[in-house]
This record gives sequence, C-alpha cells and structure tokens, in this order.
Amino acid sequence: MAYIEPAPIKDKENPLESMMERFNIAAEKLGLSDEVYNVLKNPAKQVIVSVPITMDNGKIKVFEGMRVVHSNILGPAKGGIRFAPDVHLDEVKALAAWMTWKCAVVDIPYGGAKGGVRCNPREMSQGEIERLVRAYTLAMINVFGPDKDIPAPDMGTGPREMAWLMDEYSKAHGMTVNAVVTGKPLVLGGSLGRTEATGRGVMVSAMSAMAKLKINPFQATCAVQGFGNVGSWAAQLLEERGLKIIAVSDVSGAYFNDKGIAISEAIAYRDGNGGILEGFSGAEKLSSPGELLELQVDVLVPAAVEDVITIKNVDKVKAKLIVEGANGPTSFKADKIINQKGIMAVPDILANAGGVTVSYFEWVQNRLGYKWTAERVNRRSDRIMKEAFDSVYVTSQKYEVPLRIAAYIVAIDKVAKTYNYRGGF
Repeated sequence: MAYIEPAPIKDKENPLESMMERFNIAAEKLGLSDEVYNVLKNPAKQVIVSVPITMDNGKIKVFEGMRVVHSNILGPAKGGIRFAPDVHLDEVKALAAWMTWKCAVVDIPYGGAKGGVRCNPREMSQGEIERLVRAYTLAMINVFGPDKDIPAPDMGTGPREMAWLMDEYSKAHGMTVNAVVTGKPLVLGGSLGRTEATGRGVMVSAMSAMAKLKINPFQATCAVQGFGNVGSWAAQLLEERGLKIIAVSDVSGAYFNDKGIAISEAIAYRDGNGGILEGFSGAEKLSSPGELLELQVDVLVPAAVEDVITIKNVDKVKAKLIVEGANGPTSFKADKIINQKGIMAVPDILANAGGVTVSYFEWVQNRLGYKWTAERVNRRSDRIMKEAFDSVYVTSQKYEVPLRIAAYIVAIDKVAKTYNYRGGF
C-alpha cells in the first residue's frame, strides 16, 4: 500500500498531519486496499470563494471563505463553520476529515465537512457579521443543502449566525428550509439539549472510561481546560456525578482549588463578568495556564483548542484518564508517550461526538416536523455515546491498540465497507 509521507512538521504540529498519521496506522491494521485508502485520504470537494461585503464605513472588504466536504459516502456531509482570523485550508481539511470519522464512530448517517471564513468577528459589528454570513451562504448556495451538506456553528459562530444562514438559503429557494443547518435557535427548529450536548457526551465518555479503569467517581478529581460551552457543561455534569473539579481555565488563566470548585458559581460568575473567570474568588489563579494540564488528577478534560498536549509537556501529564472535549488537543507525537505511561485517552472523535449526535437529532426533527422532549434527546444521545464507547473499547482489545487508533479503525471500517457496498467508483 502506497502511503504518503507527511511533510516535515514545523514548530507547531500540523493538525492535518496528526490526523493522517493516525489514519495511516488504522488503515494498516485494517489492511485497507489502495483504492479505498486513496478515496478516504482525499477530500471529495474543496470550495474557496471570495466574499465581498460592505463594511459599516461604506468600504468594500473581500473575505476568503472555504468549505471542504471530506466525504459523503455515509450520507450528506456535516460540519461547522468557523469564523477566525487564522482559518487555513489544512486546518479545515483536518476538521472535515475528523467529522467523517466522528459521524462514523457514533454510527450516524453523515459524511464530514467543515467551513471557514478568515475574519475577526470580535472586531466586526453585528451588521457586518450578518452581511458576511449571508454573502458566504449565497457563495455556497450550490454546496449546502439538507440532503447534501448541512453546516453548523463552530468557533466564532452560533445560533444567531445559523438563523441568518437558514434565512438566506430559504429565500434563495422560495420556501423555509429548516433542515439545511443545525445549531439554530429553538424557535427556528433548533433542538432541546443541543447546548449541553457536546459536554454531555464528554461526561458519558468519561464515566464509561472510569468504569473500565475502576475509578470511583465519588473519590475522583478532575481538571477541565477551557470553560466555554463544552468545558463548563462537562465540568457541571461530571460534578453532578460525584467528581471533584479542582481546576478550570479559560483565556484569562487557570484557576485551582484543591477542595473543589463550585462549578455553578463559576458559571454564574463567568456569565456576569463578560464571559471570563478573571477575578473569580472561588479558586486561586495558577502562575501559568499550562500548569492545569500537569496537575495530579484522575481525569483531565482538554476542552479548549488543538495541540495543547504536545511533545513539550506530555512528560509532565499525571492524569490517569484524558477525555478530549476539544478537537485535536493531543498531537500525534505526544500520543506515543501517553500510551507508554499507561494513561487511557478517550479521543476527540469519540468523546466530543455528543454535539454532532444531537445535531443529527435536530435534522431528524426538522425532517419530521416534530419536536422531541429534552429527556428523549438526552436519553438517546447518552445511549449512542455509551454504545460508541463500548464498540471502540472492544475494538481496542481486539487489535491491542489504544482507544484513539481503535476509534479510527471503527470509523474507517464503517466508511470503507459502505464504499464497497455502494460499488466504489
């Protein structure tokens, strides 16, 4: 099998290369044919557009927008839209591929996609962001569709932006098309349980892994990096199940209390303090944010950004269990050392797939024209996440590989089999 050597890694590890390294290992374990390997390695579609909009000062500014559809073998492509100043194609390609594996690992009939616009939403007015979302939607009008490619929020976008996207797409089609996008406000066909879905999936994954490691949740400590939507929900739900959360962090720094942080108080403080924990009295500030990753805890939840556990700091990680709330928080080179140290790591494509699971439920409800209760959403997503963990765990035992490679094996095997049943090309 002709594997492609990844390009040399610069100072920061490239997320696409990290993903491909793991993909290669899993493909080799499965004995994937050259044909299927090459089909799954390359994105099905890459679209780059120029998006000109009128800024508030009357000047026209042109933004670069992109959308990568990695695969539509299992069904319509699914993935978020990222508004950030450092969006680049390699990152979007890696995230699109991750979405393919994430949907496959939780057994959802979706392929993977990802989109992005290179901009800084923090420096733009609401009107400028709205015009940008609408112009980007029109530029992608032939890419998006409830049976083709279903976007969702990501970094720098939220329910408001998804409402504008749905409206612009609907106007272009002369009818309301709720199912073209997920992560919408509830009144526009959003799903109950969507806000906490990713954090809830992290909690289910953590509890499942703790059961395998025989860690008693009522005697366990936990540190959560990132106190946005995913991190704060994961922290709150783990605390409800008995864990003592001794450290949390956000952009303002890391905060520690060995007696346990009251998560509901931390969330209330954050929400009343411009979204940051700076000045929170329920914990002391650590001298550097990176210290949180090196604390002596049972469970570590990196739920911030990619590449935080790398070859530079992995030696100092002391947790017994890592549950990845963020996409790609552990670099490929750090994986090897985590495995040598005997730390169990529940990988991102499994641990944070609760979000796409409930996005799928939102799409199903839109297609049915019927709303489910929060209890039904939570019950069904918990079951899917638990079954996915069990499937990956059994695969890891069968192939004698860590959970991360097992998750890739489960996902790639499913997509490859579907490709073959569909008759290939």
